Amino acid sequence: MNEKQERTTSDANPPDSRPDRLARLRHELATRKLDAFLIPRSDEHQGEYVSERADRLAWLTGFTGSAGMAAVAAESAAVFTDGRYTLQAETEVDGTLYARRHITDQPVTEWIIETLSDGQRLGYDPWLMTPAQLSRYRTACKKAGVELCPSDGNPVDAVWPDQPPPPLAPVSPLAAKYTGETSSEKRNRIGALLKSEDTDAVVLTAPDSIAWLFNIRGSDVPFTPFALSFAILHADTHAEWFIDPEKLSPEVTATLDEAVTVHAPDELGPALDRLGDENRTVRADPAMAAAWIHDRLKQAGARVDGRADPCQLAKACKNTQQREGMRTAHLRDGVAMVRFLTWLAAEAESGAITEMAAADKLETLRREHDLFRDLSFPTISGAGPNGAIVHYRVTPETDRRLEPGSLYLVDSGAQYPDGTTDITRTIAIGAPTADMRRHFTLVLKGHIALARAVFPKGTTGSQLDVLARQALWQAGLDYDHGTGHGVGSYLSVHEGPQRISKMPSQVALQPGMVISNEPGFYLTGAYGIRIENLVLVSRADGSAGDADYMAFETLTLAPIDRSLIDTALLDVDETAWLNAYHATVLNQLSGLLPPAAASWLAEASAPLD
Repeated sequence: MNEKQERTTSDANPPDSRPDRLARLRHELATRKLDAFLIPRSDEHQGEYVSERADRLAWLTGFTGSAGMAAVAAESAAVFTDGRYTLQAETEVDGTLYARRHITDQPVTEWIIETLSDGQRLGYDPWLMTPAQLSRYRTACKKAGVELCPSDGNPVDAVWPDQPPPPLAPVSPLAAKYTGETSSEKRNRIGALLKSEDTDAVVLTAPDSIAWLFNIRGSDVPFTPFALSFAILHADTHAEWFIDPEKLSPEVTATLDEAVTVHAPDELGPALDRLGDENRTVRADPAMAAAWIHDRLKQAGARVDGRADPCQLAKACKNTQQREGMRTAHLRDGVAMVRFLTWLAAEAESGAITEMAAADKLETLRREHDLFRDLSFPTISGAGPNGAIVHYRVTPETDRRLEPGSLYLVDSGAQYPDGTTDITRTIAIGAPTADMRRHFTLVLKGHIALARAVFPKGTTGSQLDVLARQALWQAGLDYDHGTGHGVGSYLSVHEGPQRISKMPSQVALQPGMVISNEPGFYLTGAYGIRIENLVLVSRADGSAGDADYMAFETLTLAPIDRSLIDTALLDVDETAWLNAYHATVLNQLSGLLPPAAASWLAEASAPLD
């Protein structure tokens, strides 16, 4: 322990306890003449999953969710989470140290105004915040008379004595049979777009954009095949890639043509300076690229174009080869899922199966295929009341048994080189109650309504969100999360810019986009219900007139628990959709399954009367 730690550690706060960490951070802030500091759950790339080195929020507060923020002042502190993580924060975050706040109902901006006063200084790490985020905080600071100050280095790092080193996982090329397009073709396409918009270059900070552009994958962060790096793509299609050379094998460098130059990460700043010296117009996404990038470009004299990262939309619209790969990946994943459900049906009512055992069984079945690369996120395996925690993660301390008369929610997915999967099923363990069946069927009605949607070109996900909620709303119920997120092709299980949610969206759903359909209902302390399939946006068949119409092709292949369906609540068209879906699942999977699983599937997929 160093001298500074000794000064801030008391008998009441054992060394490196949560209170001790908070005390050390407050001492560091005082040394830097900062009255408060913001700690987001993010890294320099604004990713959902971060390396161990960048998981500052978890180290400081104990909160392990994939989205959140802490705000620390001299006398108070708070952790902010959205509706997915409200219950998780209650179990992970010490309420005597941090106020637990809903980020929508009690936002960070309100905390700033409530907590800080005129003349005080609020610090932030410019690598961990985007200009879009800072604009909200800047407005609140102005109202409170507070100065918003970028920090030189992160003060959390200064008090984290055993902070892990930056990740150095090897990078690998992704074969053309999976990408459907060469890196050169992609760079030509994006370069032409930049040129048409009178933009000289774009700074790429999102790992999925860089992975897509260069047809590479890595493993620097959990569950997503990312190599953390930065890139600059010029309108003339020349690309500069800023990555630790230790990550690159001869196999990777052999795939890079002469238009790609590799640089060490610390050369990014000088490269941005050169763009300013040359008076270039440079695109940097204000919602994705760190404020540090924008600040450096402006200080160097570059004209900053604040439009979106052009790779994001291009990446979201899968080409023909990628669409077929997603279908194949879901066929493979469906086999593992049905084998799991068969096992669960035989074993669960014994009361001997736990959440962890069920999650491990499903992962084991997926791993049996030689194309399995990883899970696409930590499996949500929630029995009874744990299923009501939207992003629940089972631990040895919370592990529950699957008990007769309860519901079990399992949300899981896998990474394969030809696609990424994500599926949620809610299963009755034994006989469900009438309320369970009613709530499940209301969720199912919303799922079917969205799955059957036909919509004109230009429609956004926010315009469709009501379809998934209408049956629940009519019963005075709702769910506090989005209805659908984009899904990558052997990339992030949560990708943009497409989404289906109450939040307004300017991005229209386009052919080739993959998105989830996952309405839910959660009864705190009792059970959770969610039904999730992935769907592919496709052109609708038989559209009349000249307008282009879109529809959803369901990719996920696994039966929906018929014992939880109150058929009296379904209309004729809803019943027909479910019967047709189950017939497709049976037809696609039965020949790929062992006899016992095929027999179980035939029964589980039988038509509803």
